[in-house]
Amino acid sequence: MRVAVTRGIPEAGLELLRREGDVVVWPEPCPPSREQLIEFAAGADGLLTLLTERIDGELLDALPSVRAVSNMAVGYDNIDVEAATARGVVVCITPDVLTETTADFAFALILAVARKVKPAADSVLRGEWRTWEPMGFLGQDVHGATLGVVGMGRIGQAVARRARGFNMKILYSDQQRRPEIEEDLGARFASLDQLLRESDIVTLHVPLTRETRKLIGAEQLRSMKRSAILINTARGGVVDTEALADALESGTIWAAGLDVTDPEPLPADHRLLRLPNVLVTPHIASASEATRAQMSRLAAENLIAALRGEEPPRSLNWEAVRGLAQS
Repeated sequence: MRVAVTRGIPEAGLELLRREGDVVVWPEPCPPSREQLIEFAAGADGLLTLLTERIDGELLDALPSVRAVSNMAVGYDNIDVEAATARGVVVCITPDVLTETTADFAFALILAVARKVKPAADSVLRGEWRTWEPMGFLGQDVHGATLGVVGMGRIGQAVARRARGFNMKILYSDQQRRPEIEEDLGARFASLDQLLRESDIVTLHVPLTRETRKLIGAEQLRSMKRSAILINTARGGVVDTEALADALESGTIWAAGLDVTDPEPLPADHRLLRLPNVLVTPHIASASEATRAQMSRLAAENLIAALRGEEPPRSLNWEAVRGLAQS
């Protein structure tokens, strides 16, 4: 078994893979280009990928030996699952293990943005802290505020659980109403439009699909409160970046906290990065030592099982690929 890993990952996963066969790891800190990836992964049976690699039919045709792709992420918008299935390639992901850590970080962004933590701390570093100021860095209260959760999957629910500890009112929008969640979390179902109008803080937890791309655009931002905060730890493409920059510059909304952007990363001179009412972090919501090790381990376990011809712990198309093989 030969596996190509497209970036350095925690040793927990690499150790499992090395027990099974030959493992090559892309040595650079930045991801390989498509041409580099094809050359690097030539002859590999499996790929362990990150969100930075676009896996589509063209790439898989250039790597005909690949039988499985394991994405070290809960999302898979970088993978054409239909194209992989048609070629008999098993696709796997790493959900669940990052739920709580990502929810922690989403709430960290909520608190940091609402209470102006970064601009206040930056002022200290610049030597501007002279005394206690009664009008200095006035933020928004989080306790008792209305939180709008867009996408009530595992991570959305975990954020809502944290919000209960802050005595927040919880609205949620999802593809369908979830009565069991309403009872458990004290949440109220709302349309996206209603949620945006009523929420003090809106947090995004939907996958990036054709339907959710630019889900939050100029029209949606205009419907939010002028005092509202937008938090995105999902995918950058769920938000129209330029519309968000316009809204933040004009005061259409109060502030934003973004762990993901479109494009990612943003150019260093992008106007969004110059605004005082936005906090951008480098896609680190799952970045705890324990969680990244678990993600690495699960990605490896997925790949090993698939290459052995066994059902992986978390696969998107195992049954479909097995059906093709048996037909």
